Amino acid sequence: MEATSNSNSEVVSKLHLIYRCKKCRRIVASEESIVPHQRGKGEQCFKWKKRSGNKVGEEKEPTQCTSIFVEPLKWMQPVQEGYVEEKLQCIGCKARLGSFNWAGMQCNCGAWVNPAFQLHKSRLDECYM
Repeated sequence: MEATSNSNSEVVSKLHLIYRCKKCRRIVASEESIVPHQRGKGEQCFKWKKRSGNKVGEEKEPTQCTSIFVEPLKWMQPVQEGYVEEKLQCIGCKARLGSFNWAGMQCNCGAWVNPAFQLHKSRLDECYM
């Protein structure tokens, strides 16, 4: 019985997270290419025009990041062509997956990431292989 539980834990540890385009299922990023960032202070980091209107003293739950930031990858054609800022499209189906900016972008959690190669989680499927 112990031998089977040990082999199951080994299989789980070997799984790698990959991200696929939701439309055509092409692999667009993997766990190794993700650039981690420290969580920002939420709405406090945004200009007052972009805030929701809650009072300054009110504490809300920290928002989950709706995007992942990755290293520049070979499939990102505008990056290879030398653009400074552009949208990122899937190389297979041309669906818009995100955008990039060498000067940086602000995540919805409030943190600044630069250079920023942002992929929206709503356009991606998380898979384990």
